[in-house]
Amino acid sequence: MPIPSRTILDQELNQLKDNIIRLASAANNSIEKAMNALQTRNVADAQSVIANDESINQLRYTIEEQALLILATQAPAASDLRAVIAAIHLAVELERIGDHSVGIARLVERMEDEEEIDTLHKLPKMARRASEMVQQGIEAYINHDPQLALNMIKRDDKLDRQYSRLFREALEEMKDDTYIRRATFLLWAGHSLERIGDRATNIAERVIFMCTGEFVETPTSLD
Repeated sequence: MPIPSRTILDQELNQLKDNIIRLASAANNSIEKAMNALQTRNVADAQSVIANDESINQLRYTIEEQALLILATQAPAASDLRAVIAAIHLAVELERIGDHSVGIARLVERMEDEEEIDTLHKLPKMARRASEMVQQGIEAYINHDPQLALNMIKRDDKLDRQYSRLFREALEEMKDDTYIRRATFLLWAGHSLERIGDRATNIAERVIFMCTGEFVETPTSLD
């Protein structure tokens, strides 16, 4: 007896969701490991983040192939179609988040010979906020919760303010010539975290579209 096409589509959509969850977990692990490497100046840990990026890339391509196969063989419509399109976009954003983490890890390699860093300014708080934003965006995706996604978008303003403060503090530190190189590296790390927040915001916007069929690019009410 043939399996009903709806059952097949549901199975394939669930597999797609499972892989998005796996990719989100891998991307967030990269953020955490890269920041731990930066805080401890551990080059081996940084190189581990860099080496793991290939598996993140491959999982992204797997998700895209799954999505294209669903489009070609199941012809999903309405909310199912939006879910497939959202998965493709989420996979791209999560893979880019992994790239930003690799950027931080590569800075650790370049800072190996730097003097001991007495402060990372706002970087640890920025990293926690960025990671939480990614987690919240994926939670909204899993639960089909557009309001949670919208709430997450509103958090990006604080991350931007933290980056602005980091920028000012780093410029102040650069007045001492001996700290110019170190402050520059910290600014680059902060920029990577700020971009992770932007990627998380993109995820939330796609989740809102998946759930409602509406594009939201600014914090506005869903009512």
